[in-house]
Amino acid sequence: MNIKHCIWILMVLLSAAAFPVHSGEDTPTLDNTRFDQPQRPPAVFDHDNHNSTAGLDDKCSVCHHVYGNGKLIEDESSEDRLCSECHGPTPAHENPVSLRRAFHTNCKSCHFESGKGPVLCGECHKNK
Repeated sequence: MNIKHCIWILMVLLSAAAFPVHSGEDTPTLDNTRFDQPQRPPAVFDHDNHNSTAGLDDKCSVCHHVYGNGKLIEDESSEDRLCSECHGPTPAHENPVSLRRAFHTNCKSCHFESGKGPVLCGECHKNK
């Protein structure tokens, strides 16, 4: 193999490393289909990676909470349900906390308290 072939192979390998094979379509995001006209792209969120990094593997009810008669039911989890099953796109009589507010309040307050994680709009809602 001559030097030209080696340089060509090296250039191909470096080019492949510089351009990811995966498209943005593969990036896990939160479902924003409940919103008629979303103001931003869906938030990027890899559930398993987040929980592993944050040490929440066995604390599902931190995010997947359950309320009864307006009070938090300790150690109950709604992990088998979508957030939008309880939180609508707008506040309602049965649940005055909208889906947008639930995400922003729950996620951002935890990130502020822990001093870790995104808190600015563009850190979660990334344009492709």
